[in-house]
Amino acid sequence: MSDDYQPIDCGLYDEYELAIMHKRPLDLQVTEAGAVTIRRVEPLDTSVADGAEYLVCRDTESGETLRLRFDRIRMVPLDA
Repeated sequence: MSDDYQPIDCGLYDEYELAIMHKRPLDLQVTEAGAVTIRRVEPLDTSVADGAEYLVCRDTESGETLRLRFDRIRMVPLDA
């Protein structure tokens, strides 16, 4: 069980769901192991494991499929 997981706002969760439905790429600020990176991803699905919720996505640069914890990501506005 992930005791430190902080659920995200339902409205934000809905935004991720819409991006998945419309296959809209997202720029995300990801905090992992103390490092912050920006990734452009194609959102694919959501999942739940060990008491935490995740965004399943594909990194558009590497093609790698990722599972990112929602409380460790933040959407960054896409370039216009």
